[in-house]
Amino acid sequence: MSTAPHHPKTRTPSVAQLRAFLAVAEHRHFREAAAATGTSQPALSGAVAALEDTLGAQLLERTTRRVIITPLGERVAEHARRVLGSLHSLTEAVEAARRPFTGPLHLGVIPTVAPYLLPAVLRLVRDRFPALELHVHEERTPALTEGLATGRLDVLLLALPAGGTTATRDIPLFDEDFVLLTPPGHPLAGRTDLPRDALLDLDVLLLEEGHCLRDRTMDICREAGADPTAGTTRIAGLSTLVQLVAGGLGVTLLPATALDVEAGRSDRLAAARFAAPAPGRRIGLATRPGSARGEEYDHFAAALKDVLRDLPVRIAD
Repeated sequence: MSTAPHHPKTRTPSVAQLRAFLAVAEHRHFREAAAATGTSQPALSGAVAALEDTLGAQLLERTTRRVIITPLGERVAEHARRVLGSLHSLTEAVEAARRPFTGPLHLGVIPTVAPYLLPAVLRLVRDRFPALELHVHEERTPALTEGLATGRLDVLLLALPAGGTTATRDIPLFDEDFVLLTPPGHPLAGRTDLPRDALLDLDVLLLEEGHCLRDRTMDICREAGADPTAGTTRIAGLSTLVQLVAGGLGVTLLPATALDVEAGRSDRLAAARFAAPAPGRRIGLATRPGSARGEEYDHFAAALKDVLRDLPVRIAD
Protein backbone atom coordinates (compact mmCIF):
# COMPACT_ATOMS: atom_id res chain seq x y z
CA MET A 1 0.00 0.00 0.00
CA SER A 2 1.44 3.40 -1.00
CA THR A 3 1.46 6.36 1.30
CA ALA A 4 0.96 9.93 0.02
CA PRO A 5 3.90 12.27 0.75
CA HIS A 6 3.46 14.43 3.82
CA HIS A 7 3.40 18.19 3.26
CA PRO A 8 3.76 20.55 6.20
CA LYS A 9 0.82 22.80 6.84
CA THR A 10 1.26 26.13 5.08
CA ARG A 11 1.41 29.16 7.33
CA THR A 12 0.74 32.74 6.30
CA PRO A 13 3.48 35.34 6.84
CA SER A 14 2.60 38.42 8.85
CA VAL A 15 2.71 41.94 7.47
CA ALA A 16 5.50 42.80 9.93
CA GLN A 17 7.58 39.88 8.66
CA LEU A 18 7.16 40.93 5.03
CA ARG A 19 8.04 44.54 5.80
CA ALA A 20 11.14 43.51 7.72
CA PHE A 21 12.32 41.23 4.94
CA LEU A 22 11.76 43.87 2.23
CA ALA A 23 13.73 46.42 4.23
CA VAL A 24 16.68 44.03 4.43
CA ALA A 25 16.31 43.10 0.75
CA GLU A 26 16.36 46.80 -0.13
CA HIS A 27 19.35 47.84 2.00
CA ARG A 28 21.32 44.55 1.94
CA HIS A 29 22.31 45.40 5.52
CA PHE A 30 20.50 44.72 8.80
CA ARG A 31 21.66 47.88 10.59
CA GLU A 32 20.68 50.18 7.72
CA ALA A 33 17.36 48.39 7.30
CA ALA A 34 16.60 48.72 11.01
CA ALA A 35 17.40 52.46 10.90
CA ALA A 36 15.19 52.97 7.83
CA THR A 37 12.22 51.21 9.44
CA GLY A 38 12.66 52.65 12.93
CA THR A 39 13.07 49.26 14.58
CA SER A 40 15.87 47.64 16.54
CA GLN A 41 18.30 45.39 14.71
CA PRO A 42 17.46 42.32 16.88
CA ALA A 43 13.73 42.81 16.26
CA LEU A 44 14.29 43.12 12.52
CA SER A 45 16.52 40.05 12.42
CA GLY A 46 13.97 38.10 14.45
CA ALA A 47 11.15 39.04 12.07
CA VAL A 48 13.17 37.92 9.03
CA ALA A 49 14.09 34.64 10.74
CA ALA A 50 10.42 34.11 11.61
CA LEU A 51 9.48 34.64 7.96
CA GLU A 52 12.04 32.06 6.85
CA ASP A 53 10.65 29.66 9.44
CA THR A 54 7.07 30.37 8.33
CA LEU A 55 7.90 29.70 4.68
CA GLY A 56 10.33 26.89 5.41
CA ALA A 57 12.93 28.39 3.10
CA GLN A 58 16.19 30.32 3.28
CA LEU A 59 15.72 33.82 1.90
CA LEU A 60 19.03 35.40 2.92
CA GLU A 61 22.70 34.51 3.11
CA ARG A 62 24.22 36.30 6.08
CA THR A 63 27.91 37.24 5.90
CA THR A 64 30.06 39.41 8.13
CA ARG A 65 29.98 42.34 5.70
CA ARG A 66 26.65 42.26 3.89
CA VAL A 67 23.46 40.36 3.20
CA ILE A 68 22.93 38.37 0.00
CA ILE A 69 19.39 37.63 -1.15
CA THR A 70 18.90 34.08 -2.41
CA PRO A 71 17.16 33.51 -5.77
CA LEU A 72 14.08 32.34 -3.91
CA GLY A 73 14.35 35.39 -1.68
CA GLU A 74 14.23 37.66 -4.73
CA ARG A 75 10.99 35.97 -5.83
CA VAL A 76 9.51 36.31 -2.35
CA ALA A 77 10.49 39.98 -2.33
CA GLU A 78 8.55 40.59 -5.54
CA HIS A 79 5.44 38.94 -4.10
CA ALA A 80 5.86 40.88 -0.84
CA ARG A 81 6.00 44.19 -2.71
CA ARG A 82 2.70 43.44 -4.41
CA VAL A 83 1.05 42.25 -1.19
CA LEU A 84 2.12 45.28 0.83
CA GLY A 85 1.27 47.64 -2.02
CA SER A 86 -2.26 46.22 -2.21
CA LEU A 87 -2.66 46.41 1.55
CA HIS A 88 -1.61 50.04 1.57
CA SER A 89 -4.01 50.82 -1.28
CA LEU A 90 -6.83 49.43 0.85
CA THR A 91 -6.06 51.63 3.84
CA GLU A 92 -5.36 54.59 1.56
CA ALA A 93 -8.77 54.25 -0.11
CA VAL A 94 -10.53 54.27 3.25
CA GLU A 95 -8.51 57.30 4.40
CA ALA A 96 -9.23 59.22 1.19
CA ALA A 97 -12.95 58.49 1.41
CA ARG A 98 -13.19 59.91 4.93
CA ARG A 99 -11.80 63.37 4.27
CA PRO A 100 -9.12 64.64 1.86
CA PHE A 101 -5.91 66.28 3.09
CA THR A 102 -6.13 64.69 6.54
CA GLY A 103 -4.17 62.01 8.33
CA PRO A 104 -0.59 60.87 7.76
CA LEU A 105 1.30 61.60 4.56
CA HIS A 106 4.72 59.96 4.17
CA LEU A 107 6.79 62.07 1.80
CA GLY A 108 10.06 60.71 0.43
CA VAL A 109 12.68 63.26 -0.73
CA ILE A 110 16.08 62.78 -2.36
CA PRO A 111 19.07 64.39 -0.54
CA THR A 112 19.89 66.75 -3.43
CA VAL A 113 16.41 68.28 -3.19
CA ALA A 114 15.52 68.12 0.51
CA PRO A 115 17.54 71.08 1.91
CA TYR A 116 16.42 73.44 -0.83
CA LEU A 117 12.71 72.64 -1.26
CA LEU A 118 11.61 71.30 2.12
CA PRO A 119 11.22 74.77 3.72
CA ALA A 120 8.65 75.65 1.04
CA VAL A 121 6.93 72.26 1.40
CA LEU A 122 6.67 72.58 5.18
CA ARG A 123 5.25 76.11 4.94
CA LEU A 124 2.71 74.92 2.38
CA VAL A 125 1.51 72.08 4.59
CA ARG A 126 1.32 74.35 7.64
CA ASP A 127 -0.60 77.11 5.85
CA ARG A 128 -2.79 75.23 3.33
CA PHE A 129 -3.13 71.68 4.67
CA PRO A 130 -2.85 71.89 8.47
CA ALA A 131 -4.75 68.61 9.00
CA LEU A 132 -2.06 66.63 7.16
CA GLU A 133 0.39 64.76 9.39
CA LEU A 134 3.52 65.11 7.27
CA HIS A 135 6.33 62.59 7.78
CA VAL A 136 9.49 63.32 5.77
CA HIS A 137 11.89 60.55 4.72
CA GLU A 138 15.19 61.65 3.12
CA GLU A 139 16.60 58.73 1.13
CA ARG A 140 18.23 58.03 -2.21
CA THR A 141 16.11 57.25 -5.24
CA PRO A 142 16.30 53.42 -5.16
CA ALA A 143 15.15 53.32 -1.53
CA LEU A 144 12.37 55.84 -2.24
CA THR A 145 10.92 53.95 -5.19
CA GLU A 146 11.07 50.73 -3.21
CA GLY A 147 9.25 52.43 -0.33
CA LEU A 148 6.59 53.74 -2.68
CA ALA A 149 5.99 50.32 -4.19
CA THR A 150 5.53 48.66 -0.80
CA GLY A 151 3.33 51.40 0.67
CA ARG A 152 5.92 52.59 3.20
CA LEU A 153 5.87 55.96 1.40
CA ASP A 154 2.89 57.77 -0.15
CA VAL A 155 4.47 60.28 -2.52
CA LEU A 156 8.01 61.13 -3.61
CA LEU A 157 9.74 64.44 -4.39
CA LEU A 158 12.64 63.67 -6.69
CA ALA A 159 14.19 63.96 -10.14
CA LEU A 160 11.99 62.61 -12.94
CA PRO A 161 11.55 60.10 -14.36
CA ALA A 162 11.42 58.30 -11.04
CA GLY A 163 12.40 54.92 -12.49
CA GLY A 164 12.72 51.95 -10.15
CA THR A 165 11.41 48.40 -10.47
CA THR A 166 7.73 49.39 -10.45
CA ALA A 167 5.71 51.90 -12.44
CA THR A 168 5.00 55.35 -11.01
CA ARG A 169 2.71 58.20 -11.94
CA ASP A 170 4.97 61.22 -12.32
CA ILE A 171 3.71 64.79 -11.78
CA PRO A 172 6.25 67.37 -13.08
CA LEU A 173 6.81 70.44 -10.91
CA PHE A 174 9.66 72.37 -12.54
CA ASP A 175 12.83 72.24 -14.63
CA GLU A 176 16.08 73.70 -13.36
CA ASP A 177 19.49 74.32 -14.92
CA PHE A 178 22.81 73.07 -13.65
CA VAL A 179 25.62 75.53 -13.05
CA LEU A 180 29.32 74.72 -13.04
CA LEU A 181 30.79 75.39 -9.60
CA THR A 182 34.49 76.30 -9.62
CA PRO A 183 37.10 77.98 -7.40
CA PRO A 184 37.11 81.77 -7.97
CA GLY A 185 40.42 81.76 -9.84
CA HIS A 186 39.36 79.11 -12.33
CA PRO A 187 39.54 80.12 -16.02
CA LEU A 188 35.81 79.40 -16.47
CA ALA A 189 34.64 81.20 -13.32
CA GLY A 190 31.85 83.70 -13.94
CA ARG A 191 31.19 82.82 -17.57
CA THR A 192 27.58 82.91 -18.74
CA ASP A 193 27.96 81.26 -22.16
CA LEU A 194 29.73 78.03 -21.27
CA PRO A 195 29.56 75.33 -23.99
CA ARG A 196 28.97 71.79 -22.80
CA ASP A 197 32.22 70.58 -24.34
CA ALA A 198 34.05 72.71 -21.77
CA LEU A 199 33.61 69.68 -19.52
CA LEU A 200 36.05 67.70 -21.66
CA ASP A 201 39.19 68.89 -19.87
CA LEU A 202 37.75 69.24 -16.35
CA ASP A 203 38.02 67.05 -13.26
CA VAL A 204 34.32 66.84 -12.43
CA LEU A 205 33.71 65.67 -8.86
CA LEU A 206 30.83 63.22 -8.38
CA LEU A 207 28.55 62.07 -5.62
CA GLU A 208 28.80 58.40 -4.73
CA GLU A 209 26.61 55.74 -6.32
CA GLY A 210 22.91 55.76 -5.49
CA HIS A 211 22.40 59.51 -6.05
CA CYS A 212 20.37 60.35 -9.15
CA LEU A 213 22.34 63.63 -9.41
CA ARG A 214 25.48 61.55 -9.92
CA ASP A 215 23.78 59.64 -12.73
CA ARG A 216 22.57 62.84 -14.40
CA THR A 217 26.02 64.45 -14.10
CA MET A 218 27.62 61.41 -15.71
CA ASP A 219 25.08 61.54 -18.55
CA ILE A 220 25.88 65.21 -19.20
CA CYS A 221 29.62 64.53 -19.20
CA ARG A 222 29.22 61.64 -21.64
CA GLU A 223 27.04 63.78 -23.94
CA ALA A 224 29.92 66.28 -24.03
CA GLY A 225 32.41 63.52 -24.82
CA ALA A 226 34.07 63.53 -21.40
CA ASP A 227 34.85 60.48 -19.27
CA PRO A 228 33.03 60.99 -15.94
CA THR A 229 34.62 57.89 -14.38
CA ALA A 230 38.22 59.06 -14.74
CA GLY A 231 38.36 60.52 -11.22
CA THR A 232 38.32 58.49 -8.03
CA THR A 233 36.63 60.93 -5.64
CA ARG A 234 33.15 59.80 -4.52
CA ILE A 235 31.32 61.95 -1.98
CA ALA A 236 28.21 61.09 0.04
CA GLY A 237 26.76 64.61 0.33
CA LEU A 238 26.42 67.71 -1.83
CA SER A 239 27.72 70.07 0.88
CA THR A 240 30.96 68.10 1.16
CA LEU A 241 31.29 68.10 -2.62
CA VAL A 242 31.03 71.89 -2.62
CA GLN A 243 33.74 72.16 0.04
CA LEU A 244 36.10 70.08 -2.10
CA VAL A 245 35.54 72.51 -4.96
CA ALA A 246 36.29 75.40 -2.59
CA GLY A 247 39.51 73.61 -1.65
CA GLY A 248 40.62 73.45 -5.26
CA LEU A 249 40.17 69.69 -5.82
CA GLY A 250 38.04 70.09 -8.93
CA VAL A 251 34.70 71.39 -10.18
CA THR A 252 31.16 70.05 -10.01
CA LEU A 253 27.70 70.51 -11.47
CA LEU A 254 25.24 72.04 -9.02
CA PRO A 255 21.46 72.39 -9.39
CA ALA A 256 20.37 76.03 -9.55
CA THR A 257 18.12 75.61 -6.48
CA ALA A 258 21.16 74.61 -4.42
CA LEU A 259 23.44 77.45 -5.50
CA ASP A 260 22.50 80.12 -2.93
CA VAL A 261 22.39 77.67 -0.03
CA GLU A 262 25.65 75.90 -0.83
CA ALA A 263 27.76 78.62 -2.40
CA GLY A 264 26.04 81.99 -2.02
CA ARG A 265 27.95 83.14 1.04
CA SER A 266 31.41 81.86 0.15
CA ASP A 267 34.21 83.86 -1.46
CA ARG A 268 36.03 80.62 -2.27
CA LEU A 269 33.50 79.58 -4.90
CA ALA A 270 32.35 80.88 -8.27
CA ALA A 271 29.68 79.76 -10.72
CA ALA A 272 29.70 79.51 -14.49
CA ARG A 273 26.46 79.22 -16.45
CA PHE A 274 25.98 77.20 -19.60
CA ALA A 275 24.78 78.56 -22.92
CA ALA A 276 21.19 77.66 -23.75
CA PRO A 277 19.94 75.02 -23.71
CA ALA A 278 21.70 74.45 -20.42
CA PRO A 279 21.95 70.94 -18.96
CA GLY A 280 19.55 70.37 -16.10
CA ARG A 281 16.97 68.14 -14.49
CA ARG A 282 13.21 67.94 -13.98
CA ILE A 283 11.86 67.75 -10.43
CA GLY A 284 8.41 66.45 -9.60
CA LEU A 285 6.23 64.19 -7.51
CA ALA A 286 5.86 60.45 -8.05
CA THR A 287 2.93 58.40 -6.77
CA ARG A 288 1.55 54.92 -7.29
CA PRO A 289 -0.63 54.60 -10.42
CA GLY A 290 -4.27 54.34 -9.45
CA SER A 291 -3.72 55.62 -5.92
CA ALA A 292 -6.95 56.44 -4.10
CA ARG A 293 -5.38 59.77 -3.12
CA GLY A 294 -4.37 60.64 -6.67
CA GLU A 295 -6.63 63.70 -6.85
CA GLU A 296 -5.19 64.96 -3.56
CA TYR A 297 -1.66 64.64 -4.94
CA ASP A 298 -2.63 66.60 -8.04
CA HIS A 299 -3.97 69.44 -5.88
CA PHE A 300 -0.87 69.25 -3.67
CA ALA A 301 1.37 69.50 -6.74
CA ALA A 302 -0.53 72.54 -8.06
CA ALA A 303 -0.25 74.27 -4.69
CA LEU A 304 3.44 73.41 -4.50
CA LYS A 305 4.08 74.98 -7.90
CA ASP A 306 2.67 78.25 -6.62
CA VAL A 307 5.08 78.42 -3.68
CA LEU A 308 8.09 77.45 -5.80
CA ARG A 309 7.74 80.22 -8.37
CA ASP A 310 10.27 82.44 -6.57
CA LEU A 311 13.04 79.86 -7.05
CA PRO A 312 15.39 79.95 -10.09
CA VAL A 313 13.32 77.34 -11.95
CA ARG A 314 10.88 77.00 -14.82
CA ILE A 315 7.50 75.80 -13.55
CA ALA A 316 6.13 72.87 -15.56
CA ASP A 317 2.82 73.21 -17.38
